[in-house]
Amino acid sequence: MNNLTKAVLELEDGTRYCGYSFGYEGSSAGEVVFNTAMTGYTESLTDPSYKGQILTATYPLQGNYGIPGDETQDGMLKFFESEKIHVKGFVVQDYSFDYSHWNAKKSLSDWLKEQKVPGIAGIDTRALTKRLREKGSMLGKIIIADQDVDFYDPNKDNLVAQVSCKEVSTYNESGDKTVVLVDCGVKNNIIRCFTKRGAKVVRVPWDYDFSTIDYDGLFISNGPGDPKMCIPTIEHIKKALNEDRPIYGICLGNQLLALAAGFDTYKLKYGHRSHNQPVLKENTDCCHITSQNHGFAIDMKTISGDWSPWFVNVNDNTCEGIKHKTKPFFSTQFHPEACGGPVDTEYLFDEFLDLLRK
Repeated sequence: MNNLTKAVLELEDGTRYCGYSFGYEGSSAGEVVFNTAMTGYTESLTDPSYKGQILTATYPLQGNYGIPGDETQDGMLKFFESEKIHVKGFVVQDYSFDYSHWNAKKSLSDWLKEQKVPGIAGIDTRALTKRLREKGSMLGKIIIADQDVDFYDPNKDNLVAQVSCKEVSTYNESGDKTVVLVDCGVKNNIIRCFTKRGAKVVRVPWDYDFSTIDYDGLFISNGPGDPKMCIPTIEHIKKALNEDRPIYGICLGNQLLALAAGFDTYKLKYGHRSHNQPVLKENTDCCHITSQNHGFAIDMKTISGDWSPWFVNVNDNTCEGIKHKTKPFFSTQFHPEACGGPVDTEYLFDEFLDLLRK
């Protein structure tokens, strides 16, 4: 341990946590957030919704099952949620230098170094998380070997434009129904959930005018940052709301659908990032445990007219989904595709495709 490079996590309020580097040895800055999931670092680090953020894992041990290989399936990496790591840094308490798993091909450390993402270990992530819960998500920077950098606020940038695809692509060309997927930073498993159910998926960039495509249903994906920056997307969704074709949104897609319907969104104090968020279906006693990753939410007080809340978060009573009272439009703040887990709400893909096939 004596030959490990010194690393420091510094928050914008001046708090410093000293540890050691286990990833790329270059300093980095972003918004510091935390995720309380016990597993799934491979999926989280490649989730485009983390663009611009320094991710803290509250579960202490990380790296013990390594990183899988680059096998592809249906035109996508089989074990990852996108083509690369999107976080600006990874913060852990205890990094495991030894790893073991049936599909592991490399260590987490080697993967971070390949993709030039710093990692810092040996700090008290419990204390860090407590501070973020008390003060809210803060800007921070990982300083490697005293190489200082400036703070960076990702919320001032249009992150969706950075992570969205650049051109139209199609998956499962022979599918029986066509789903237009607006890519705001989509996770690969969302596409898998559609194709394995027999649907054709046409993936379009975030600002693409999808009204030029002949489709059966519209899907609006997850993604990073402030939904109010996605003005072209909101305008295209507004036009789609004048039709009767089914619409489904997840995470950022939930917020974009709400903005298109005339409601408001706001930034949460520290967001929801975990595999264990309980959500209650409105007017029922049905509660699901869900996977989530977002820093913004719909303002419940602004929902009106022909729309109603669909799910509510049991922990803080925030809006977890909306639904139109008469038309086939709905969305969820949580992730039904949930890679890596839980998959309690994956049935919502079936409900959406059932609307297309009726």
